[in-house]
Amino acid sequence: MNIKTKITLGFLLLLTLLLGVGAYSLGAVRQLDQAARHILQANFYSVQMGQEMHAALNLLSKAQQRRFLAPAGDSATEEIHIGLARFETALTQEAGNITEPGERELVAGLQQNFATYRNLVEAEPAAGRATYFARTLPTHHQLSQQTAQVVQLNESALTRKNAESEKRAADIERNTILLLAFSSLFALLFVFSVPEAAVSGLRKLSSSIDAATRNEFTGTIPEETNDEFGVVARAFNRMLVQLHGARNASLAELVTERNRAASIVEHLDEGLLLLDADRCVLLANPTAAALLGQPAPALTEMAADELATQSELFHQLRAYLETPKAQRPAEAPQLAVPNAVEPAEPDYYRLATRDVVAFNPARDQMEFLGTVVTLQNVSEFRRLDRAKSDFLATVSHELKTPLSSINFNLKLLQDQRIGPVNHEQQEILGSIKQENQRLLRLVGELLEVGKLESGAIPLQLEAVPVAELVAAAAQAVQLQLRPQQLQLDVDLPADLPAVRADREKTTWVLVNLLANAIRFSPPGGRVVVRAQAGAGRTVECCVEDQGPGIALDLQEQIFRRYAQGPSPGGEPAAGGTGLGLSIAREFLAAQQGRLWVDSQPGQGSRFYLALPVA
Repeated sequence: MNIKTKITLGFLLLLTLLLGVGAYSLGAVRQLDQAARHILQANFYSVQMGQEMHAALNLLSKAQQRRFLAPAGDSATEEIHIGLARFETALTQEAGNITEPGERELVAGLQQNFATYRNLVEAEPAAGRATYFARTLPTHHQLSQQTAQVVQLNESALTRKNAESEKRAADIERNTILLLAFSSLFALLFVFSVPEAAVSGLRKLSSSIDAATRNEFTGTIPEETNDEFGVVARAFNRMLVQLHGARNASLAELVTERNRAASIVEHLDEGLLLLDADRCVLLANPTAAALLGQPAPALTEMAADELATQSELFHQLRAYLETPKAQRPAEAPQLAVPNAVEPAEPDYYRLATRDVVAFNPARDQMEFLGTVVTLQNVSEFRRLDRAKSDFLATVSHELKTPLSSINFNLKLLQDQRIGPVNHEQQEILGSIKQENQRLLRLVGELLEVGKLESGAIPLQLEAVPVAELVAAAAQAVQLQLRPQQLQLDVDLPADLPAVRADREKTTWVLVNLLANAIRFSPPGGRVVVRAQAGAGRTVECCVEDQGPGIALDLQEQIFRRYAQGPSPGGEPAAGGTGLGLSIAREFLAAQQGRLWVDSQPGQGSRFYLALPVA
C-alpha cells in the first residue's frame, strides 16, 4: 500500500469517527428535547390546569360569600358564573391531557362532582345562607381535594420524569465523552504515525543529500518498501551511483586542466598576480614571486598593505592600482627592478592590469571580482630603443651640420650677386632648398625626440601672458596662410591670467598646432585660436580648424610618434614626420600641462592645451 492510500484511509476513518460522534450527539440532543417537550406537554400542562381549577374554586368561594352580603347580588352572581366557566374550561382541557395512571378516574370524579356543584351553586338560595353553604361546601371541598390530587399526581410525574431525563442526559454525556476520548486517541495515533511515516523517508533522503553535498556518495537509502518513498529511494540510489562516476570523471578532468593551467602559469616568462576584490593575493607565479622577493606560497592570501611594506616593486604597483582609471597614463608604466648581475643597469617590467567583472544572477547585477596583474620584461626592448635613440641622435647630429651648410650654399646660389641664374634654375634651387629645410626640420625633431627620451628637457619656466604666446605663434605662420587664402581669428579674453610655461617650447607647440590646422583646412577656410580659464587654476587654449576631422579611434593614436592623421582626401597626410604632436604633448607634460583633441569626422578638429596659472 502506498503512502497516499494510507493517508487517505486514515483521513476517511477520522471523518467516519467525526460523523459518528456528531450523529450520536445530534440524536441524543433530539431525544432530550423530545422528552422535555413531552414533560411540558403532558404533566406541566396538567399542573397548570389544576392550578387554574384551584383559582376558579377560590373565586367561587369568595363570590358565594359576597352573594349574601350584597342584596342586589348582580356582581357576585356574575363572578360565580365566571368562576364556574373557568373551572369547566380548565377541567375540559385537563380531561383532554390525561397521561398518568389513575388520572382518568380523578378527572371523571371531578366532572361528576362539578356537575353536582354547578347545580347547587346555580340554584336560588331560598332556604337561606346556612342551608346554602351546608349543601355546597362538602362538594366544594371534595372538588378542591380532587384538584389537589390531580396536581400532585402530575407533579410527582414531573419529578420522576425529570430524574429520568437527568439520568438519560448523564448517560449521553458519559457515552459522548467515551466516543470523544476514543476519537481523540485515534486522531493522536494518526497524527503521530502517519506524518512520521511520511517524514521518516524524507529525513533519510535529506541525510543522504547532505552526505552527497560533502562528496560522500556511499550514503544510500534502504529500499524497504514499495510505496512512493521506495520508488524515490531506488531512483536516488541510481543517481548517487551516476554522480559518483561523473564526479570521478570530472575530478580527473579538473585535475588535468588544473595541472595544465598551473604548468602554463608557472612557466610564463611574465610575472602574473591575481588579486581579489579586497586586494589580497590569490595567485603568484614563480616569476612574480621572484620579482617581489617572496616565496610563492607565502604570497598567497597576503594583503596588499602588508606586501607593499615588504616589496618596493609592489608598492609602486599598488600606487598605480589605487589611481583612478581616468587619471592613469595612456601608456602602461614601466617599473624598474634592480639587477643583481648589473646593478647599474636595472631591468624594466611593463605593468598591465585588467579588472575581472562578472554577472551575479543572485543579485542581478555586475560585480567586481578582482584584478589580473602582469609584469612583462621589456628590458631588452628598452636597450634596443635606447640604441635606436642613440643612433638617431648621432645621425641627426651628424646630418645637421652638412644640411645647414647646404642650406647656406643654396641661399648663396639664389643671390644674384654671386651670379645670374635663369628661371628654371631658380625653381630647381627653390625646390632643393624646400626639401633641404624639410630635412633640417626632421633632423631638429629627431634631436628633440632624443632629448625627450633621455629625460633631459631644459625648461625655463616663467609667467608668460597667453596673448604673447598666441601672437608669436600667429606671426610664425603668416606666410603659410597666404597660399591657401586662410583666415586666422584670435579670440582672447582681456582678463586672462598669465601661465607658468617655457616661452620657446610653448610657442613651438602652438606653431605646430597652427601648422597642422593650416595643412588640413580647405582653401578659403578659417582657423580660430581661443583661450579661457579652465578647471583647477589652469588656462585652456584651443586651436580650431575646418578640416576633415578625426575619427574617435584615431584621436589617441595621432599623439604617438611617427603617426599621422588622414588628409582631407582620406589618405595619410604627406609632408609630415608624425613627431610634432608627440613632442608637443611631452613638452606640455613636462610643464604640468595637457594636450588633447575633440573632433568628429566632417566637422573639423579642436586641439586643446592646458597650462597652470602662474
